[in-house]
Amino acid sequence: MTRKQKIGTGIATACLLLLASVWIWWKPISATMFDWFVADSLETQLQQTYQPVRQMGGEQEETEPAVVMTEPFSILLVGSDQRENEKARSDTLIYAVVRPLENRILLISIPRDTYTEIVGRNRMDKINHAYAFGGIKMTMDTVEHFLDEKLNYYASINFHGLVDAVDALGGVKLPIEKDIVNRDPNHEQFTIKANKPIYSGQEALYYVRYREDSDFNRTKRQQIFLQAMADQAFQLKQLDRVPELLNIMGDNFKTDMRPELLTGILSQLLRTGEPQVEAFTIAGDGKKIDGVYYDIPHEDELKEAKQLIDDWMSKEGPDAKPSEPTKDAAEGSAETVTSKSEVR
Repeated sequence: MTRKQKIGTGIATACLLLLASVWIWWKPISATMFDWFVADSLETQLQQTYQPVRQMGGEQEETEPAVVMTEPFSILLVGSDQRENEKARSDTLIYAVVRPLENRILLISIPRDTYTEIVGRNRMDKINHAYAFGGIKMTMDTVEHFLDEKLNYYASINFHGLVDAVDALGGVKLPIEKDIVNRDPNHEQFTIKANKPIYSGQEALYYVRYREDSDFNRTKRQQIFLQAMADQAFQLKQLDRVPELLNIMGDNFKTDMRPELLTGILSQLLRTGEPQVEAFTIAGDGKKIDGVYYDIPHEDELKEAKQLIDDWMSKEGPDAKPSEPTKDAAEGSAETVTSKSEVR
């Protein structure tokens, strides 16, 4: 081998080593840069989103940071739909369980027309009406009663903020293989073209709100959209857009998670990478009661959702071998969430 060939080989090897080093260290470096230069200003901006709705005990407040970063926690994701001269209603309701150390998220979608007791109103109604009657507090109380599971936090976004947020991320990829057309004269008219490489914020809003097939499919689309947003947002190149996203959210986004907790979670996600998202939708049967359409949840689906939440909130996690008393329920849930891409 000539001297020139040796030099060429040496340069190529050095380049490969440099690329490998960047690949290995990029995530921790990005997380460190985030901690040093972004976290503090981000927490200041997040102050406008912090809106507690239920009184927490002193003990819980003192231990919150440790719980969020090491233990599973639950959060109610609410997409509200408020148009001019109308009361806001929760168009999207998702009970999420986050396992931060494993970077795994479970999404339990509750169809908006689900027939259940509205806590605080002493009446049966559509679950999304709880938001119109009593805001986020009544919604959380109602979802907890419906699932018989506690919630640690909530995060709500008005759909007006969703459009600009998607556009700020450069759009979102959606698996639309056939044109989606809203034809009902009582609904907003729109068409979403199939097989586009990227979809705008307005198109994404149409996608999650389209309901002329079924409420079940609608919740499925919402799950797909959340996964697509996660894929887009957790690209490292999107980190510099976080302040812009927060400005866009403004009054459109509210949560009772403290700013330092949110930045802590974001820092950890930068270290562990894109989260693994698994989903389940509580199916039911459509039925008219006194001339009003409701979705009556299947008891077995409701039971399975509760078992999933229990498994994911447990110390052992959803992959632990089930105990004998819950064996059947656990086997049923395993069939539901076998892979990252599966969405029911």
